[in-house]
This record gives sequence, structure tokens and C-alpha cells, in this order.
Amino acid sequence: MEAVKQAGSSLQYASEELKGNREVVMEAVKQAGSSLQYASEELKGDKGVVMEAVKQSGLALRLVASEELKGDREVVLEAVKRDGCALQYASEELKGDREVVKEAVKQNEGALEHASEELKGDRDVMLEAVRTAFIMQSKAARNVR
Repeated sequence: MEAVKQAGSSLQYASEELKGNREVVMEAVKQAGSSLQYASEELKGDKGVVMEAVKQSGLALRLVASEELKGDREVVLEAVKRDGCALQYASEELKGDREVVKEAVKQNEGALEHASEELKGDRDVMLEAVRTAFIMQSKAARNVR
């Protein structure tokens, strides 16, 4: 337990029994969302564990074993708020959800690539993507000076 509290990735060296222990895995994903990859398949499908992982790293969504959770709006919204590119791992249905896609492009305009065709042509979604790109370019320009 102490090892995963210090470095979540140390879960990879744990026994199979500990990789299936919810308390141990929760501590690991609180430290590093990517530690979800070392959890048991059962815990990769546990909504509480997955929510904790995507709060740390949106891209932890790719590690989720359950297609049901990749279609869970709450889980996916949390993931795309952390990393817009997590949209690529969401269910097709959520790739067509305006709010989910807008949150994703607010974080990373490149997430638009993973949106449904319908939303790629949506005026509000496009404006949000352009706004994000402009903000990012402005920040980059300031850092160059």
C-alpha cells in the first residue's frame, strides 16, 4: 500500500491478488491514472476506480475494460475535461454528444477529429474549437517573447 501511495506505477510489481484489491488499486490510480493498466480486469470495469483514474489522466479511458464505462457520460465527461483527446476512446454515441464534444474541444481543439461527422459540422462545436486554438496560439506566442 505504501509503495502505491508513493508511486502509483509500482502497482505493476504487485501480486495478482493485490492488483485485484480495490483499496490498493484506488490508491495507485489516485497517484497515476495510467496505473489502471495494471489493475485486474474486474477493477478496470469498476466505475469508482475508473472515475478516479480519469480524474488523474483523461487518457486512462483507453485502459477501461468495460465498453459500458466508455459509454458512461459521467466518466467520459471527466476524461475529456482532463484531456480532450480521450474522446477517441469514448463510445460512438458519446462522440455524437454535443456537450461531451464541446468539453473535449475546450481542452484540445484536435479532439474534433474524433467527433461524429454531424458534430464536425456543428457551428457551436466549431466555434469552440477555433476559440481553443486561438487561446493556445496566443499562449504560445506569449511564451516565445
